[in-house]
Amino acid sequence: MPDSIKIGQRLVGKRQPVYIVAEIGINHNGDLEIAKQLIDAAKVAGCDAVKFQKRTPEKCVPKEQANLLRETPWGLITYLDYRHRIEFGEGEYREIERYCKERGMIWFASVWDEGSVDFMEAFNPPCYKIPSPALTNHRLLSHTLSAGRPIILSTGMSTMEQIEAAVNILGQDNLLLTHCSSAYPCKPHELNLLMIQTLKQKFHCPIGYSGHEVGLQTTYAAVVLGACYVERHVTLDRAMWGTDQAASVEPVGLMRLVRDIRVIEKSMGDGVKQVYESERAVMRKLRLDV
Repeated sequence: MPDSIKIGQRLVGKRQPVYIVAEIGINHNGDLEIAKQLIDAAKVAGCDAVKFQKRTPEKCVPKEQANLLRETPWGLITYLDYRHRIEFGEGEYREIERYCKERGMIWFASVWDEGSVDFMEAFNPPCYKIPSPALTNHRLLSHTLSAGRPIILSTGMSTMEQIEAAVNILGQDNLLLTHCSSAYPCKPHELNLLMIQTLKQKFHCPIGYSGHEVGLQTTYAAVVLGACYVERHVTLDRAMWGTDQAASVEPVGLMRLVRDIRVIEKSMGDGVKQVYESERAVMRKLRLDV
């Protein structure tokens, strides 16, 4: 089984730099200019890619919730209407494609239904992300697999048995699993970061981390535990309206996240004990038996 996958021109996996993704998701609130500002923030921070979300609202909104009223920036509207308001179509994604190419930024999307896979195929994405809620949607898994692209599968709100069933469908040759806890934001005691090591032991594919916590410390811990892929939501302001904003990282925090992950990578070493040249002068000064 391979220990890496390829996203664009980058290998992601064992012995590779951590692949850092800024999830824009729906934090653009349906505003293309906000989306561009978030792409800019990811570029300045040094992220490897940005990620959006693509849904067909009629298929992804449960029928019993479709007509429930919701307070939004556009007034009191139904949940289905809200989903349409924040959903980008072909025109917006063509502009995102153009803008990301101009900025030298890789982009892809989480796909929530089969029609969204077909929609995104027109953009020749480097990979697909299947979000945690869709892990048990075996038809979607099979349909996404048929596109022949690398797949990133998030494992929040799932049992180990459900994860195993999904992996059996997708195979492990072109798959990356991300450990995830799906509360927004997630409390530290529910992050269960040691699951990164559990997944590494159980499966023979790269393992990453998709975080929804507040703060950066626990994401650093995920890297130390072996996550080769890190994904965090990004926002212009955590106080903005929207369901994911509070669990997101603002631009300055995103810069710190990327900077510190790169320092952590350098500090990990190879696990082989050695005496560094920089230690030798100290050794000669302080060791009596030298």
